[in-house]
Amino acid sequence: MVCTEEVNVNTMTSSQAVQYMREDKCARFLLASQPVLGRCFVNVTTAALDVIREVTNGTLNLGEDEIVDQLANLIKFDQLSSQIVQDLVQSRWYLAGALVAVFVLCFIYILLLRWVVAPVVWVSIAAFLALLCFAMYLCYKNFEYYKANPVGLYQTTNLKGYAQSVFAKHQTWLVILIALAVIFLILLLVVIFLRNRISIAIALIREGSKAVTAVKSTILFPIFPWILQCAVIAYGVLVLMLLLSIGESAFQVVNLRNDTTCSCGGVYTEEGQACNPANFIKVCHDTQSVGGLLPCSLASCHFTGIDNPNSVIALHLVNLLGFFWTMFFISGIADMMLASTFSTWYWTFHKRDLPFFTLTSGIYRVLRYHLGTVAFGALIIAIVRVIRVILEYLDRKLKKFDNPFTRCVMCCCKCFFWCLESFLKFINKNAYIMCAVHGKNFCKSAHDAFSLLMRNIVRVVVLDKVADFIFFLSKLLISIGVGIGVYYLLEWNYVYEITKGERLHYNYVPAIILSVATYLICTIFFNVYSMAVDTLFLCFLEDCERNDGSPEKPYFMSKNLLKILGKRNKKLK
Repeated sequence: MVCTEEVNVNTMTSSQAVQYMREDKCARFLLASQPVLGRCFVNVTTAALDVIREVTNGTLNLGEDEIVDQLANLIKFDQLSSQIVQDLVQSRWYLAGALVAVFVLCFIYILLLRWVVAPVVWVSIAAFLALLCFAMYLCYKNFEYYKANPVGLYQTTNLKGYAQSVFAKHQTWLVILIALAVIFLILLLVVIFLRNRISIAIALIREGSKAVTAVKSTILFPIFPWILQCAVIAYGVLVLMLLLSIGESAFQVVNLRNDTTCSCGGVYTEEGQACNPANFIKVCHDTQSVGGLLPCSLASCHFTGIDNPNSVIALHLVNLLGFFWTMFFISGIADMMLASTFSTWYWTFHKRDLPFFTLTSGIYRVLRYHLGTVAFGALIIAIVRVIRVILEYLDRKLKKFDNPFTRCVMCCCKCFFWCLESFLKFINKNAYIMCAVHGKNFCKSAHDAFSLLMRNIVRVVVLDKVADFIFFLSKLLISIGVGIGVYYLLEWNYVYEITKGERLHYNYVPAIILSVATYLICTIFFNVYSMAVDTLFLCFLEDCERNDGSPEKPYFMSKNLLKILGKRNKKLK
């Protein structure tokens, strides 16, 4: 604070500061501030704005009041983002340690699936339902609190921003409570009516656990395709930026009508006329300046963008197709390598005779014989994905011609191609598995896989999808559990006493980030299990059709599956 009189700023009270400002002895405004990442940021609050209006004796008119409010909202948003960044920087090492703990947690969960798969699965389902009940309880308590203590949207002092104000309404918590109750009821009914099928799906997961445990290197295998896909994304963005820069810079004359003293010697006479910046500065001058040598005060040759040639559109489509094709190709390669590994495990009658380099052999077979198969399947899905992107682009462009007919047509087209892409992904995945088992081409493998699945459609819908549902619940349990655990850990005073660190502004920001990161990490790990279950499921169906349990055609499935199906292998007499 800078004052015209010699005062002790450190001992000055707020009322004394306001009085000094009224007497024009100090700065006109007194604003609270706080340190953010070693810098001083203004803390614009309602109290500070009241001080501004008070020291100006209410001389601000309506327009100026609106400007001040908009400026305050802008600074509040900047302050919120700065605090979030400060929280992330301050907790970066905790986040890194938590990610390592998440990796360990996922690995422990995978080991539990191998040894105690049934209790883990049922506990996972029960824990997720319990989390929903706990969330409903919290929503109900917040609903009761805010109903008894209503907080206005602009009168709140302990919440920052519009989003926080919305969550201070009891109607918001009531809507969330009803939504959670509906989800809980649906999940509970699904678990009750499919409990027997869940038991069979548990047996499939146990078989997948045995396969993954037998070839432990498959657990970390998805990390390498993920790194390749990140590199493809970076390369695709780089090519996109280079394509956007192709063309000639376009400039137009602006503010020529408003600048009455600007003269261009008849070279530039119209608003929006194409111009050259160097030539504009040379020929256009302010006639009221000394000697008419100064440039125009308002009129200028403004950069409006880059005029891209028509060929750039085709290049964008090629880049888009190449991007999706490469992404699906890498994903397909990883799926077929895992399928080749797990099918080798299944069709090995004595599992102890499984080769040591099973994954390496699977990688070699795919790279040596099946790259064309994966490339063809990936191309089909990539073409459909490009069509979907084009439809989304057209939908945005047709917004100005919006009418019920165009909305209906675009909605039907987008729905059709979404269903087509989902169906093709399902066919591709099973075609890769059949190709890994028998080594046939893509079309033959897709036909065999589709025919096999259609002959066992009930098992496909119930067993395979129930297993996917269990994996999904497991990922949600781990991610939500980590998020809640991190949030309440940051609320614990003992943590700050041990670490000697400052409290975070928003504890839920690291919790949300860790929840999302945990879900992504779990997806990478559980994709291996999902591929193992899908591969073993197809092998199991083919085993049932190809073999009959005789000494000449014994079943390759485990004793547990034979017991569940009521079958057995006959011994030689």
